[in-house]
Amino acid sequence: MSAQLRAVGAIAPFARRVTVRAVRHFHQLPTGGIQRAELAARSFRRSLQFPSNAYHNAVIVRNASFARMLPKLAIKFIRIPALFGGLMIGTVGWIQYQAIQFGNSAQEMYGNMKSTVTTTASSFWGGAMDIAEQTKKGWGNTKDQFEMPEWLDKIMRGESEVGFGKGGPGGQGGPEPPKQSRAGVAAVAGASAAAYGLDQSDEHDERTPEEALKDDHMMYITKRMIEIRNLLQKVGQSSTVTLPSIVVIGSQSSGKSSVLEAIVGHEFLPKGSNMITRRPIELTLVNDPKARTDYGEFPDLGLTKVTDFSLIQKTLTELNQSVPESVCVSDDPIRLTIHSPRIPDLSLIDLPGYIQVAGENQPRELKRKISELCDKYIRGPNIILAISAADTDLANSTALQASRRVDPRGERTIGVITKMDLVDPEKGAAVLGDRQYPLRLGYVGVISKLPSQTGLFRRETSDILASINRNEKSFFSSYPSQFGPETGVSTGSITLRKKLMQVLEHQMSSRLQETTESIQRELEETTYQFKVQYNEQPMSAEAYLASSLDDFKHQFHGFTSSFGRAQLQGLLKDALDQKVLDQLAARYWNKPVEDLSVAPPELDNIADLPKADPKSPYWHRQLDTASSGLTRLGVGRLAATVASTAVQGSIDKLLDKSSFSKHPSARKVVSEAASTVLADRSYATSDGIEISIKPYKFDPDIQPNEWAQGREHVVGVLQGELNQCQAATKSLENSVGGKKKLKEVMTFVDKARKGEVIVEGDHPSGAGGFSAALLARGREAVFLRDRADIINMRILAAKSRKCKTLENKYYCPEVFLDAVATKLSQTAVLFLNVEMLNDFYSRFPREVESKLHEHMAGGGLERFAREDPKVRRHLDLVHRKELLELVLSKIEDLHRFGGGGGGGGPGGRAVRGMEQGEGKRRGRRFF
Repeated sequence: MSAQLRAVGAIAPFARRVTVRAVRHFHQLPTGGIQRAELAARSFRRSLQFPSNAYHNAVIVRNASFARMLPKLAIKFIRIPALFGGLMIGTVGWIQYQAIQFGNSAQEMYGNMKSTVTTTASSFWGGAMDIAEQTKKGWGNTKDQFEMPEWLDKIMRGESEVGFGKGGPGGQGGPEPPKQSRAGVAAVAGASAAAYGLDQSDEHDERTPEEALKDDHMMYITKRMIEIRNLLQKVGQSSTVTLPSIVVIGSQSSGKSSVLEAIVGHEFLPKGSNMITRRPIELTLVNDPKARTDYGEFPDLGLTKVTDFSLIQKTLTELNQSVPESVCVSDDPIRLTIHSPRIPDLSLIDLPGYIQVAGENQPRELKRKISELCDKYIRGPNIILAISAADTDLANSTALQASRRVDPRGERTIGVITKMDLVDPEKGAAVLGDRQYPLRLGYVGVISKLPSQTGLFRRETSDILASINRNEKSFFSSYPSQFGPETGVSTGSITLRKKLMQVLEHQMSSRLQETTESIQRELEETTYQFKVQYNEQPMSAEAYLASSLDDFKHQFHGFTSSFGRAQLQGLLKDALDQKVLDQLAARYWNKPVEDLSVAPPELDNIADLPKADPKSPYWHRQLDTASSGLTRLGVGRLAATVASTAVQGSIDKLLDKSSFSKHPSARKVVSEAASTVLADRSYATSDGIEISIKPYKFDPDIQPNEWAQGREHVVGVLQGELNQCQAATKSLENSVGGKKKLKEVMTFVDKARKGEVIVEGDHPSGAGGFSAALLARGREAVFLRDRADIINMRILAAKSRKCKTLENKYYCPEVFLDAVATKLSQTAVLFLNVEMLNDFYSRFPREVESKLHEHMAGGGLERFAREDPKVRRHLDLVHRKELLELVLSKIEDLHRFGGGGGGGGPGGRAVRGMEQGEGKRRGRRFF
């Protein structure tokens, strides 16, 4: 049924209903004659207003009747699925229409019309076929841009599971598969067809199932060989274990970038009028059928799954521009991997384009540098992809000249002729069949640059291969006598893709046996070195870390056994001894000499203390103040700080002696783990210590035995302070030029302080013939001398009979303060040992393992092990041995699969047959 008949069928019931309503209204009109006819016409026009006015004009109101409503409701419910079906059909039609408008530019429509006119003479049937083809392409574009469900995608691609039993293809219990079904052919040829680009254009896959299976076999071999090549790159730079890559060379503006982008199917290379490519780009294409979208990765930069190819282009531009203009080219490669289900497995290297003359801002040796860089890469066994423009004489092709230097017989060079649409077809065909510069692998003519944008719709850049293929097919098919199948010339980007895959597989297969022998020799040498140097002792980063941790834990266990409460009390007592000296200096000893003015007389001098009244309130107040200052200075915080500092210092010393000393980052992690555990308990520990010593803050209870111990100990403390004063005086003598000079300055300071010499005001330039700096040193020396005299006197007092008993504590403040400090340290260390030290010993090992685990995540373990030079050499040897063994196992798998033997497998035979066919067409034999 046509669209018009369906439309009439849909409108007819509505028209009948309107007519019936009009007749009813006509009979109800109250007037007659002309007025009656006019009102009838007006009523009829009002009834045609759809949908609301028609119901508005219905004046008859009927009572509800279930007998009448139920059949109508049933009919309405039946119509609902039909309504949704019609809606779905309309939606699909609208999508097809939008896809046609979006996917076809004016340029492409013109080419299709031209091709239709020349082939079908503008017949009615040809026009209908063209519309169907446009609809098909529009639907294809729509599928690329809209993500469909998997089941719908399978239906649209004609895939089904018919013919496969429960056991897979050929399994038992399932229906017998069709012998030559389209689904079976698509399953066989799917991988290679997608890689060649046949599913992205209007190219038809004319291969037989056997040829498609052979191509898929070749793709598998190529993929595995590229994996082997990548593994060999990790082994080292030995030239004996390398597999070929495809090196792309050509002069600037020869179309080199366009050819690469046509192979990849994306615009991703840097663009610009000036020299853009300054570093080699090692491009690895990975055919990934599971990839939902195309993406690129920069392994050296850590960038993974970059789906925006404009970002890849920007990154490549920035990496190339990082090379200074004074250098222009660098041999440091940029590694880029692109994954897609629609690209072949290839290993390509893009190099800077050859130039004829260096620019104004470029170094003169630029031409030589580019030539040397290209010569480095085009050496064997690499395959050379020599790009030349069709409008340039091959005799002047820089790429062919360079390839002939290293490949004079043309055995591993593929000639690519770009811009075929810019020359006469006869000339272009002559270039492709050139006999003056014969290449064993032949020439391929391409038009890899997209046509200019002239339509109203923006071109979809993610499908540039389909556009290039349509453009190439339109051009080459227009000249069948020059580029037809009978001529024997190779044209088109799809042909180039297929040739690259076949040649790469053939070249890799031909070198596989040689590579296998080289790897075996390398493995034997590596195994021998492993046995001689390391006695075949295995090594891994995990084992090295475990060994380092065990060694450190062993040392830490020794530390926990030797560092306990006694050591903590000694450290805390030493810290409190310094606080005792501070209290003595502040309450009893002399003050620093600030100026040269006369010293005021001291009413209560420390020298008069042995003869003072035992009930003197001054000396009683001095001792009480000093004792209170000692007990209330914050012993808890001091004790926690002393313990943390001591433990932290001990851990750092252990690290210096362990293998972590060679790993600064890991050493820092362990040290920070110790400080974290110590800080976690510091506040609670100090607070508990303050509570424990609270009874001694107001009235320290000193026992006779504690007094005796303090008397004996304080002499050593005072002697230590005396030694420091003497050492400081000696340092001053050396700084002023000798003891005599310092004594002269001290004499002048003494006279000034006694009033024998009057020094008025502050003289920055000095006084008495001495400079200001010299006078400052003299004042300091006088202070140290007086302090030493006092300490000597107090040492004698502490040893005297008067300080033997506790009753004379006001005469012997040094002994009393020392006994108080001892009591505080003994009390504090009990709490400190339980709350901080024991807790640290139990938590620290677990904290170290946790922190190191976090630090080693993300490749940190390998970096840690390689920081030690000896371990790095051991790991490198083990890693090299394992990689070589892995490569050999993969090569053995290829031999079993049938890919080895110098290209004797199906892939190698396919390449040989292709090349022999080309040789016969050109009148030559290659083999």
